[in-house]
Amino acid sequence: MRTLESGWLTTGPRTEQFEREFREYIGAPQTQAVNSCTAGMHLALAALNIGPGTEVITTPLTFCATVNVILQVGATPVLADVGSDGNIDPASVAARITERTRAIMPVHLYGQMAALERLQVVARARDLPIIEDAAQAIGARRSIEGQWRRAGELGWASGFSFFPSKNLGAWGDGGMIVTSDDALAERLRKLRLHGGAKQYHHDEVGTNSRLDSLQAAVLLAKLPHLPSWSAKRREHAAYYTRAFADVPAVRPPAVDPANEHIFHQYTLRVQRRDELQAHLKRHGIGSAIYYPVPLHLQPCFSHLGYRPGRLPESERASREVLSLPVYPELTRGQLDCVIETIRGFYR
Repeated sequence: MRTLESGWLTTGPRTEQFEREFREYIGAPQTQAVNSCTAGMHLALAALNIGPGTEVITTPLTFCATVNVILQVGATPVLADVGSDGNIDPASVAARITERTRAIMPVHLYGQMAALERLQVVARARDLPIIEDAAQAIGARRSIEGQWRRAGELGWASGFSFFPSKNLGAWGDGGMIVTSDDALAERLRKLRLHGGAKQYHHDEVGTNSRLDSLQAAVLLAKLPHLPSWSAKRREHAAYYTRAFADVPAVRPPAVDPANEHIFHQYTLRVQRRDELQAHLKRHGIGSAIYYPVPLHLQPCFSHLGYRPGRLPESERASREVLSLPVYPELTRGQLDCVIETIRGFYR
C-alpha cells in the first residue's frame, strides 16, 4: 500500500531498495532490476556487442528463452551437450569453440550450479566472457577452491528470474541482471530505459525493460524468507531421495558434491516416464517435464541444422526427466503420498 500511495509505479525508490538488498544477498557489486530474466540476458548480450557473425555456446536442455536471446541479437547459438546432472558439459563446450565464439552461457539447471571453475578454464584460454543463466538458481552455491560462491557471483553478467513459479517469485514477471563490471552496469542501466540515463536524452537504441515498483515491493517482502524456503526444499529433496533409494526404475537427481542445491525442481530420471506421469495425475499429484523436447530438436530452431542423435545425453534426459512437487509448504503426509504413489506404480 505504501508503494501504491507513493506515486512511484515504475522504478523509483522501492525498485532501488530491492536492487540494494538483492546485491547484498548475492554478493555482486552491481544489480540492475529488469522486467524478466529474458530481458536481462538479452541486454547483457547487446552490451557485449554480440551480433551477426558471432556465436554463443549454450545448452539445449533449458527453456527456449536462453537460445531466443542469442538469436534476437543476431548471433548464432551453438549447443553443447549436458552431463548426468543436466548441466552443460565443459568438455562439450571446449569442443565447440571456434574463431566466431564470443561468449559461453551456462544454465544452472533445476537449482544446481554448473561447473563454473571448469568452464572458466575453457573461457580464459580464449578470453571469452561467461554469462550465467541463473534463472532457476537464486541462492544456489558452489564450493570453488574451498570458498562458497553463489550463482551470479562469477559470471561477467548473470540473469535471475522472479517469475511466480521461481523460488523467489513476484506477482508477475520480473528479473535481475548482476555484474561486477561497473562500465557494463552503467550501459545496462541505460539500455533498460530506452538507451538513456536522463529522461528524453538517448545515447543509443535501448528497450523498455525496467522492473515496476509493485513487483519490487512484493520481492522485498519475500526476500528475507528465501534462505529458509531453500532449506526446506533441500529437506524435502533428501526425504524423497532416501525413499527412492531401493526403486531401480527411479534415479534421484545427480547432485555434484561441490554444490549446495536449492531444488527449484526435484527432477527424477525414470523408466516409463509418460505412464508414470499419467498415473500421478490420476491420483491428483502434479508433476512436470523440464524439458520434453531439447532445443536443438524444436521446430523453431530447425534452421540451426541439428539432427536427432547429435546431443545424445540431452535427448536421453528429455525422455526420462520428471519433476515432483518440492515447494516449501509441503507436509510430510503429502510427501509420503507422492512417494507411495510412485512406489505403487512400479510395484
